[in-house]
Amino acid sequence: TIRSGLWISHSFYEFQCTMADLIVYISTVTGNLELKKQQQRIEMVLTSKKVDVEYVDVAASEEERKKMRDYVGDPKALPPQFVSKQHGYLGGFEPFENAIECDELNTFLKLE
Repeated sequence: TIRSGLWISHSFYEFQCTMADLIVYISTVTGNLELKKQQQRIEMVLTSKKVDVEYVDVAASEEERKKMRDYVGDPKALPPQFVSKQHGYLGGFEPFENAIECDELNTFLKLE
């Protein structure tokens, strides 16, 4: 798990976490190129928008993987998934991309 208030560096992930409302569940251990690209895109967009976010690595913790799947409501859900501590489950990568295309990212992330 990636904890708030720490510098984290793992392969292409390097960022400073804060006490953020937004949680993005990711996996740092994957052979799936598409998943890696999605996670890179998320990190790039959220960093460029200066969104405070906590990244949680489900590959490092079965407990966190279960928590993510409970939020999603699907016992087989895979990352990336977006969760707001205040508003609950927000969606996966496809709704995130749709929000960007429609210029509604703040609404999707419940930042408004």
